[in-house]
Amino acid sequence: MNRRQMTGPGPLLALVLLGLLPGAPAPAQTPAATPPKAPARIAIRAGRLLDVRTGKVTAGAVVLVEGDRIASLGGPVPPGVPLIDLGGATLLPGFIDCHGHLTANWDDLSAASDLRTSSAQRALRGVHNAGIYLRHGFTTVRDAGEADPGYGQLALRQAIDDGWVDGPRILAAGYPLSVTGGHGDADVLAPDQALPRRPNLADTVDEVSRAVRRDLKYGADWIKLMATGGVVDAFPDFNVQELSLEQMRRAVEIAHRARRRVMAHAEGTEGIKAAVRAGVDSIEHGTMLDEEGAELMARQGTWLVPTLYTFQHGVEMGLSSGQEPVMLEKGKAILGFQQPAFARALKHRLKIAFGLDDDPRLVANEFGALVRGGMTPLAALQAATVNAAELLGIADRAGAVEAGKLADLVAVAGDPLADPAALGRVVFVMKGGKVALHDLAKAPAD
Repeated sequence: MNRRQMTGPGPLLALVLLGLLPGAPAPAQTPAATPPKAPARIAIRAGRLLDVRTGKVTAGAVVLVEGDRIASLGGPVPPGVPLIDLGGATLLPGFIDCHGHLTANWDDLSAASDLRTSSAQRALRGVHNAGIYLRHGFTTVRDAGEADPGYGQLALRQAIDDGWVDGPRILAAGYPLSVTGGHGDADVLAPDQALPRRPNLADTVDEVSRAVRRDLKYGADWIKLMATGGVVDAFPDFNVQELSLEQMRRAVEIAHRARRRVMAHAEGTEGIKAAVRAGVDSIEHGTMLDEEGAELMARQGTWLVPTLYTFQHGVEMGLSSGQEPVMLEKGKAILGFQQPAFARALKHRLKIAFGLDDDPRLVANEFGALVRGGMTPLAALQAATVNAAELLGIADRAGAVEAGKLADLVAVAGDPLADPAALGRVVFVMKGGKVALHDLAKAPAD
């Protein structure tokens, strides 16, 4: 420090203000910090509590919630703790959908729908769809990617996390990676009217690197790959593998290094196997899974999210909701492969998680589709709870009604093990200790 810095009022003034000179006023006392309030407690009693791991039912169970967590199970209601009595309803963990599209317009499935929708409109529609999911008992949703360069689904995720809007927790894929002309290419226009090239298109290994890193940059939790063509689009063939094995391997390498996981839309047989060999974490649909593919998935521990109902529903609704003739014909063709493929998955005991891939108003229909496909009602419920939590990497805090886990609770009218349709009769929803739905009009008496 030089002499100029040692003179002048600056240092003296600083000493006075700090109270270090004789006669200087004492510094103001900092008020003592207010002790944090104890988390609010609430007790919930139901006619039945179903342990989704074992199928065991406990009658008249009491669950004590403290803050956003489950504090304990069983025992009497503590004195002075408010009680929510759910009568004869069955209490379950919050459901998890591993294949949603929260910002999609399910009333317009035409090829041009995406071109008429801004990112802002998508996010606002996502608020609407998120509320529907939550009221149906789904407290967590993996958004399986949107055709949105502006990432409206990531904005929706943040808005829910910040408490601006109500909805399920979202783990979101970004803008699904596709080859030019593939299932994720949003440009359905004539060649002389073509759109500017979208950032999700990747025709080489290096372009895959760029597209994956863009998704990671903007906060995607998952990377979504379009391994094959699809059904609800105008051009691609679902039998055809689109991204190459080398491209998918590069995507998996980058994502896993960033501690993110990879999901692959894969309907055709060869595309399924290529995606599994590339190391993806989950196969979405798997509608033409063959014996070799099932063996590969079993050996590598690859998850299957079968989305059975959406293909069935697509054929049922025909040309309504803007579905085009080519889409309907593809839907009819692929539906013939669905049940044999799902039977192979069950035979090889593949790890299966719940996914709808359809209008959230219809989300409970996937439970029935899984049971018709060969699952037991308990296994179908496990697909949407403990299995889904494991796939999404959140099993330490979700997927079961256990002490220490998030207070994500759902009550349904009826016995879901005897009648899977009961899972569509939701009378109570709590997400993270906050009640989102309480409608006992549909609940049975004790």
